Amino acid sequence: MIVGVPKESYPGERRVSLVPMVIPNLTKAGFEVVVESCAGEAAGYPDAAYTDKGAKILPDRAAVFGAADVVVQVLCYGSNDVTGEADLALFRRGQVLIGFLRPFGSAEVVRQIADTGITCFSVELVPRTTRAQSMDALSSMGTICGYKAVLVAAETSLKIFPMLTTAAGTITPARVFIIGAGVAGLQAIATARRLGAVSSAYDMRPAAKEQVQSLGGRFVELPIEAANAQDARGYGTAQDETFYARQRELLGRVVKDSDVVITAAVIPGKKSPVLITADMVRQMAPGSVIVDLAAERGGNCELTHTGETVIEHGVAIIGAINLASSVPYHASQMYSRNVTNFLLYQMKDGKLEHDLKDEIIRETMVTHGGEIVNPRVREFFKLPTLTPAAS
Repeated sequence: MIVGVPKESYPGERRVSLVPMVIPNLTKAGFEVVVESCAGEAAGYPDAAYTDKGAKILPDRAAVFGAADVVVQVLCYGSNDVTGEADLALFRRGQVLIGFLRPFGSAEVVRQIADTGITCFSVELVPRTTRAQSMDALSSMGTICGYKAVLVAAETSLKIFPMLTTAAGTITPARVFIIGAGVAGLQAIATARRLGAVSSAYDMRPAAKEQVQSLGGRFVELPIEAANAQDARGYGTAQDETFYARQRELLGRVVKDSDVVITAAVIPGKKSPVLITADMVRQMAPGSVIVDLAAERGGNCELTHTGETVIEHGVAIIGAINLASSVPYHASQMYSRNVTNFLLYQMKDGKLEHDLKDEIIRETMVTHGGEIVNPRVREFFKLPTLTPAAS
């Protein structure tokens, strides 16, 4: 069973899907690993590090796809909407693909992937259960993004974060407000606290309060209650516009008094809810910073420009995407461990077993045998339910 690691082709992507340290675990389980030349170089993993651990270096992308039974990527076609389509011609029927797919992005793209006949697993769909925790790549990358968002904000801000007592007087700490206390938001709270800022956070899910407080943050409570605030997987659910309007009204007071606002309110498969309006930005002090971690799906701030940093009303609004790629060494390491655990979980007697009775396999498999087989994806795109024989 050969696992192939192609070089990431998305412009500016520096991560690699497998790092040298996991290769002994894979070979011990019966896998062979082939790696495209220079695939890990941008992340700090030279070819020699792979060969030292037992991997074989192949000269180009076509050679990797041609040799591999399983192709492991960070950004597959779907999440890579720039260069990913070129990979379709390299797939062969029965091959396995694992990576970030953005399964709720485009029905046409998912159909194109299905038409190649490959079995595709989307790591975004790994269930948030104790059993699947070691495979949860979405949480791993969210951790990196939350950490880096605070560093980007600190570098952009006109103020320093910690309180300092100096001969020139006392400098008060920066006030950092995080909206959305998921994995990224919680890491942002912890990082801002480590830098000396006063951190506060809001999340419409009541369960987030204890998590925020455990990290030393102040939980902002609003006199408004969301209906079914989270789904069975622990993610926030979409609310109606009446709720969001009231939420914006109440959040405005906290946003106005903050030096830095980091927004991380993302709803899977949906456009990001607008939580900060242009008028709210106008009321912030000049030199304030907003880092919008939901920028890829439209942004939580009305003035966010995806992939850009803009200045509006004296406030820097950072719509950076793919922040995890800016810390490629450890982002690759974390992702690699998640994917390795996913591979080892399926490996039985020298081959991958796709047991659809297993929740982890069933939830993450998107395409198989020329068809889109994932129930959530089919429901999202309003495709008819597959009969048991077809699935």
